[in-house]
Amino acid sequence: MKLGIVGLPNVGKSTLFNAITKAGAESANYPFCTIEPNVGVVAVPDARLDFLASLYNPDKYTPAIIEFVDIAGLVKGASKGEGLGNKFLANIREVDAIVHVVRCFDDPNIVHVDGKADPARDIETIELELVLADMEYMIRRLDKVAKSMKGGDKKLEPERVLYEKINAGLEEGISARLLDYDEDEQKLLSELSLLSMKPVLYACNIAESDIGNDDLPYVDIVKEIAEKENCRSVVISAKIEEEIAMLDDDEKAVFLTELGLSQTGLDQMVQVSYNLLGLISFLTAGPTEVRAWTIKQGTKAPGAAGKIHSDFERGFIRAEVVAYKDLVECGTYNAAKEKGLVRSEGKEYIMKDGDVVLFRFNV
Repeated sequence: MKLGIVGLPNVGKSTLFNAITKAGAESANYPFCTIEPNVGVVAVPDARLDFLASLYNPDKYTPAIIEFVDIAGLVKGASKGEGLGNKFLANIREVDAIVHVVRCFDDPNIVHVDGKADPARDIETIELELVLADMEYMIRRLDKVAKSMKGGDKKLEPERVLYEKINAGLEEGISARLLDYDEDEQKLLSELSLLSMKPVLYACNIAESDIGNDDLPYVDIVKEIAEKENCRSVVISAKIEEEIAMLDDDEKAVFLTELGLSQTGLDQMVQVSYNLLGLISFLTAGPTEVRAWTIKQGTKAPGAAGKIHSDFERGFIRAEVVAYKDLVECGTYNAAKEKGLVRSEGKEYIMKDGDVVLFRFNV
C-alpha cells in the first residue's frame, strides 16, 4: 500500500513524514522545502504478530508494510505548473490513497502560504488543483475516443458516455470520487488514472498545546468536510509524532499515557488507511517466520495463497485456518486443533482479518 502525503506548503507534511518513517526528510519553515518526493517504508504495528512470535520464536519476523510518499506542497495553479505543480501532481498518480495534511492551528511564527490557516479554503485549494489536472486528462481521453469512434469503432460508446459524465462533473468542480457509478462504469474506471478519484484521509494537524482538547473548531470543519465526501479523518500533532518517533517502546508508552493518548497518530492512520482501502491482514506462523500479509476484503483463499507464491494459488488444495482470537484463547495451535477450532477451508472461503493460515498445495 502506497500513501501520498499532500497538502499546502508548510502545513506539517515533512514533519509528519519524519515521524512515521524516521527517514529524516528535510523540514523547514518555508514553502517547497520538499522538491523530490521522499519515500519511506514503515512497518504496520500488529500486536497479533508479537503474540505469534512469542509462540514460535521464529527466525524471521515480517510485519505488513506501508509506503509513504512525501509529496511537495501544492499551491493554487499547480495544475498549470505553478510551484513545480505538474511534477508533484504526477507523483500523486502513483499512490493508492492520499493523506491530505490540513493545518488546524494558528501560529504567527510559522508561515502559511495564504497568510493564515483556513481548513475549508486549504482543502478546496488542493481539491481544485486535482480536479483541474483531471479535466486536462479527461479531455485528452475524450479526444482519443472520438478519433477511434470516427474510424468506426462503436464498441467505445460506453467509455465515451462515462468520460463525458466525469468531465461534466469536473467542470462543476466535483471530484471524480464523489460521482455515482453503476457496475459497468466501475469496471471501466480501473483504466483511468484520476487524481480526484483517489480515496482521501484527512490528517488534522493540531498544535502540541491542543492535545487532549475536544473544542477545536478547525478540526470540526475538516471532520464535517470528510463526512460529506464519505472520506476519513484523524487528528494528529505532527510535532508530537516526531517526538514519539525518537523514543524507545517503554518511553513511548509512558509518554502516550502522560498525554492521555491510547495510541500514536501513526497507528490511527494505519488503521484508518486499511479501512479506507478495504484491506485486511491474514497471518502465517511457524519456527521459520511469522508474517502479516495484506489483501483486499473479499479475497478468497486461493487468491490469498497467491500473495505468498503463485504456486500456492495454482496448486491450491485447502487452507487450514484458525481465527487469531481462538488461537489466543487456546494458547497454542495444537490446543486449538484439539478443540476443533482449526478449520479446513476450500476454494470458496473468503478470508477474514486475523486468520492464521497454513496453505496446502500441490504443483
